[in-house]
Formats: sequence, structure tokens, C-alpha cells
Amino acid sequence: MKISVVIITYNEERNLRRCLESVVQVANEIVVVDSFSKDGTEAIAREFEARFIQHPFEGHIQQKNWAKDQASFDWVLSLDADEALSEELRDSILELKEKGPKVTGYIVNRLTNYSGHWMRHGGWYPDRKLRLWKKNAGSWGGRNPHDRFELKDGSSAERLKGDLLHYSIDSIEHHAAMQLKYADIASDALLAEGKGGRAWKRFVSPWFKFLQDYFFRMGFLDGRMGFYGTFHACRGTYLKYLMLHQKVQKLRSSKA
Repeated sequence: MKISVVIITYNEERNLRRCLESVVQVANEIVVVDSFSKDGTEAIAREFEARFIQHPFEGHIQQKNWAKDQASFDWVLSLDADEALSEELRDSILELKEKGPKVTGYIVNRLTNYSGHWMRHGGWYPDRKLRLWKKNAGSWGGRNPHDRFELKDGSSAERLKGDLLHYSIDSIEHHAAMQLKYADIASDALLAEGKGGRAWKRFVSPWFKFLQDYFFRMGFLDGRMGFYGTFHACRGTYLKYLMLHQKVQKLRSSKA
């Protein structure tokens, strides 16, 4: 069982080294598909003898599908640059390589670090992701920016022990800015699907999400960060539908 580790990047010098250090023992090759970074991303990738390929970014789903096709081996481990294998997950993959796979894909639990705090409640964990799979067993789908790998019918998957560590949010301010960016991308995706910007969704959906994540999924157990994480995630939901409404109105005005 030979594994191609595939990572997409853009200005990831802050995260990439940690990611690559975590996979060197399991990777038979490392492929970094970069959308023309302007920082030290390429230099770090080459330190680890990664195959560094530049390709225009057309969306998370499109970039990851293009990137997986660059893998040389039948098995692909797909990571984001701000992710890293825990020791337990690395050992699980090494054991799998030794014994051989029994299914088409493998699911991992993702554990997110929110401004120094590991988020274990409020829907943040276990955040299961299908990240190790046979190259031709499926493709990336979902809705930008929230991609997911989808196996073909008839395929099967099992869960690996250990966590995929996700260092996605440096600070509360970073989360707020990230939600603004993702809301813009998500509203574009909804607009492309012909979705309308119904007013009730802007107000009902964020509150429903807050109640669900903070109380029913016990986000309050993560303390102060649990509140901030839930609040800004709900703010992102509001902004997504607000931007969609504004874009629909602008489109209608242009056609009038």
C-alpha cells in the first residue's frame, strides 16, 4: 500500500511545515498543489522533497479534484495545510500500510484548535472526514467552501484511530474574518444553484444554529471559546444569507 499525500496551498508558510512533518513517515510521495503563493510556501515544500505544482484556484472542490489526479499512487491521503496527523493517527496509518487495506476509504475524527483551545463540543468534534481513499474511488463534492470527498456507490469505509489536528483559527478576530470570507464564497455557490435570499433564513437560521450548537450540542462546555466559536459560526450563517439576498437583488436590478 503506497500513499500519495496531497495538499493544496496558498500562502501557507505558517502552517505547512507542521503538516509535512506529521506525514513524512506515512508518505511515499508528497504532492503540493499551490495557487501561486507569494510567501515561503514553495521553499518549505521543497525542503521535504515534495512535488510542487502550481495551478490556478477555481474553488476548493475544483482544486482538490485536480490535485488528487496528480497523485502517482493508488491511495491518496488528502490534507489541508493547517492540518496535521496526531501520533495515534500516524501510527494507525502505518499499521494499515503494514497489514493492507480492507475497504475503499478511511474516515478520521478532526479536532480543531480554536485560539489555543481544543474544541470538543458544540458540533466541533468529532467532525468526521473521509481523508484516505483509493484514488479512483470517488471525487470531491459538496458546496464551496465546504468540500467533502464522496465515494462511488458500492464503496465502503472504516474509521481510523487517532485525530486529525486542525489548526484553523488563530484568534477570535481571525475567525470573524474567516467567516466573512467563507460567507462570500458560500453565497456565490448558492446563487449559482439558483437559490433565493429569503429574509426568514437570515434571521431564523443563525438563531437555530446557536441553540443547537451551544445548548443541545453542549458548546458551553468549551467555556469562553465555546461561546465565541458558536457566535461567530452563527454570524457566518447570517452573513451568508445576507450576502445572497444582496446578490439576488443586484442581479434582479441588472435585468430590470
